[in-house]
Amino acid sequence: MLNLNNAKLEAVAASLSQYPKNQLPEIVLLGRSNVGKSSLINTILNRKNLARTSSSPGKTATINFYNIDDKIRLVDLPGYGYAKRTEAEKEKWAKMIEDYICKGNYIHAFFQLIDIRHLPTNNDKIMYEWVKSRNLPQVIIFTKSDKISKTAAKNNIEAAVNKFNFTGQTIAFSAKNKQGKDEIIKLLEDIAK
Repeated sequence: MLNLNNAKLEAVAASLSQYPKNQLPEIVLLGRSNVGKSSLINTILNRKNLARTSSSPGKTATINFYNIDDKIRLVDLPGYGYAKRTEAEKEKWAKMIEDYICKGNYIHAFFQLIDIRHLPTNNDKIMYEWVKSRNLPQVIIFTKSDKISKTAAKNNIEAAVNKFNFTGQTIAFSAKNKQGKDEIIKLLEDIAK
C-alpha cells in the first residue's frame, strides 16, 4: 500500500540535469493547459495546494516531480495547446516535454487527461499518437466529469475512444466529487509494487 500522505514535490525541472536522480517508476501526466492535472494530483494525494492550481491556463511551466512514499513518482508536464504564450515559450515547453519523454528512463505509464466536456482536439490526438509510439501503458483520464450529465459523459468518452482508436483503460474523474480517485490510486499501487 502506498502512503499517499507521504508525498512531496521532489523536483521542479526545466532540463535533464534537474531531474531527480533516484530510480523510481514514473507516471507521466499529460494534457492541454487547464485540463486539471494539478487538481488530480491534489485530489489523489489528499492535499489542497501541493500542486498549484489556477483558473488561468499555462500555470505549469516546468516539469514537476511528485514523490509518493519513496515508491513512485507522478510527473506533471506543462500543458500543451495553450495559445496565449509567445512562440518562444511554446517552443521551449515543447522541447522540454520532448526531452523528458524521449530521455525519461523511468517512465512506466502515461496518463493523458482530457476535459470530458469537449471532444479531443488535434493536439490531443497528436500527443496520444506520439506517446503510443513509446510502447508503454496509456490510460485516458476524462476530467471534470461532475460538470456534465452521465449520458453526455458516456457519449464523449465513446467519441474520444473512437477518435483515438483506443483500446486501453479510461477513467472518468472529478476532483470535486472524487469520482475515479480509487481507480487511479489502484493503478499507482499496481505500478509501485
